[in-house]
Amino acid sequence: MIFGEIDTTEAEGAILAHSIRAGSASFKKGRVLSVTDIAALTAAGIARITAIRLEADDVPEDEAAAALAHALAGSGLSVAEPFTGRANLYAEADGVLAYDRDRLDRINLVDEALTLATLAPFETVSARQMIATVKVIPFAAPRASLDRAVALATAGGPLLTLRAFRPHRAALVATRLPATKESVLDKTHQILAARLAGMGSELAKEYRVAHEPSAVAAAIRTALAEGYAPVLVFGASAITDRRDVVPAGIGAAGGEIVHFGMPVDPGNLMLLGRHGETPVLGLPGCARSPKLNGFDWVLARLLAGLEVTRRDVMRMGAGGLLKEITSRPQPREGGATSVAVKPLAPRIAALVLAAGRSSRMGAINKLTAEIEGQPMVARSVDAALASGARPVIVVTGHEDNAVRAALADRDVTIVHNPDYAQGLSTSLRMGISELPDDTDALLVCLGDMPDVKPSHIGRLMAAFDPEEGRTICVPTFGGKRGNPVLWGAQYLGEMRELKGDVGAKHLLGEHPEAVCEVPMPDEAIFKDIDTPEALAARLNQEKT
Repeated sequence: MIFGEIDTTEAEGAILAHSIRAGSASFKKGRVLSVTDIAALTAAGIARITAIRLEADDVPEDEAAAALAHALAGSGLSVAEPFTGRANLYAEADGVLAYDRDRLDRINLVDEALTLATLAPFETVSARQMIATVKVIPFAAPRASLDRAVALATAGGPLLTLRAFRPHRAALVATRLPATKESVLDKTHQILAARLAGMGSELAKEYRVAHEPSAVAAAIRTALAEGYAPVLVFGASAITDRRDVVPAGIGAAGGEIVHFGMPVDPGNLMLLGRHGETPVLGLPGCARSPKLNGFDWVLARLLAGLEVTRRDVMRMGAGGLLKEITSRPQPREGGATSVAVKPLAPRIAALVLAAGRSSRMGAINKLTAEIEGQPMVARSVDAALASGARPVIVVTGHEDNAVRAALADRDVTIVHNPDYAQGLSTSLRMGISELPDDTDALLVCLGDMPDVKPSHIGRLMAAFDPEEGRTICVPTFGGKRGNPVLWGAQYLGEMRELKGDVGAKHLLGEHPEAVCEVPMPDEAIFKDIDTPEALAARLNQEKT
């Protein structure tokens, strides 16, 4: 990779190293400079710029990030489209993130150009939660280094996997002493039931027995005979030794003590046992609280189908100081047990505008005209669906029934706009009114752009990042802007105020600081089909 100052007139195809302004135009770092860009920079009197030229063994940042991210992603994980050299990985379900820490370190030691950041091993995650990010630090990575990192990422199978929670029907054995209050046992049951429910399981049965080994053993045997797993034993008094009441009861029931104690605080006095293949746990007193403790770590692994060994427990000390301190956020009473803020994939909806009168097409409704064997509008909708945007809302108007028929059996929300003849703004308002309250962004698509692919939309979604100020994402090719456009939810109010046959394009000029131009690989973002000639040309393209 060649980095340095070059004459602007010689910069075509180079990558801009630093953002600069040229008159009223802004050129952001990472932009591949076109002939048009060179002309604008030269006209603004910018004679030299700092730029990068890639060499033969360089892999562009997005290509490199995507390659490594896909190599890393095992079952239960999805990879977002790359942008600015970053590719994020997300959980597809609730579960536990599993990986080999040593192999992760070896990937990060390959080359400073390639970095991988993940959540902690065996962390409990939620569906849509970001679990890892690959970032290429400069604008390219050396091919040899990328190949080494990919080889490490795939050696013996993909490094990162999600072990989804499996539904379990657990039993609770709760012991009582003469002074034990039933209200304490009731609250313990409630908190454990909520804990299990949060991981997709249920507390199906409780046995309240005397605080004696024989009573504990009898309850465990009954729970096992009735098919409950795991069996959780909560003593009226804390376990202080392997020969105490709870472990003695597990042994008397025919079970074994795998390990007593753990290097996690709170949670030190947890006991790991088993009876055959069924885990039997002696719970620490802190498990009566909804706050995160060592028992949560063990329970999550078990409910995700992961074996927990004595060695696993003894290796939990790194990061095991969970006792709340002033700088640590406090969890809400009765809420989730994790105190971490979970970065989730933004909720991005898609709005496909399919209400137009198709007046320039004559007698043909362009939206139902077939392109490669599919109605044109169906291709636009399918691209939105395949991108992962949800919900996908389609606004109809002209020939409503025909458009609905073209979209039969697709997982979309179709809403009819009776005022479609009054212009595009009415369809925008109609679609926006159908959005869920928790929508983070809206992708506005046109039903007559059949060559926009899921990958085009995916790049827009990957670029959206409110924290970095990228809240309006516009596709470009050769320096020209096209469609669809992704809008952050903060602009929906302004879009509701639009009148007449206009879209939201003028809002780009009102919020230039929020606009992120997203380069695309082809001209699909310009190609709408709204005349017989355009349709004929597209059909002829199929034949060739």
